[in-house]
Amino acid sequence: MEEPLTEELLDELRAAPSLSSYIDRHSLEGKTLAGYLNELLAAKGLARKDVVKAAGIGATFGYQIFTGARGASRDTLLPLAFAMGLSVRETNRLLKVAGTNELYPKVRRDAIVLYCLDRGATLEEVDDALYSFGEKTLGPHGE
Repeated sequence: MEEPLTEELLDELRAAPSLSSYIDRHSLEGKTLAGYLNELLAAKGLARKDVVKAAGIGATFGYQIFTGARGASRDTLLPLAFAMGLSVRETNRLLKVAGTNELYPKVRRDAIVLYCLDRGATLEEVDDALYSFGEKTLGPHGE
């Protein structure tokens, strides 16, 4: 589930013969957190209950996130990203859709998370890395 980069979209917008042709071609409607999470599940062939369990999130709270009944904090979304095996791009899109800050490499904790995401680390591995650098770990969560 590869989202185009903003720069790519801007180039395409500039090259479009008309504004309506660009808008017709791209869904510019905002995605919901639940909608994007469920798109990711489908694209990756994952089961919600397995992802919620792997992320260390309570079953009820996890169900509420995936159905849109509740939102989730950045520190709840990051374990979900690792449990789903998301790329850096997918994770930043997830954070953006949820209305939280994307991962920023100038922030020490974010840099550790980015490094681990980029290398396909597990949630346990990212928590070990965060702990070893004296940063707050990601799991477990139950909001």
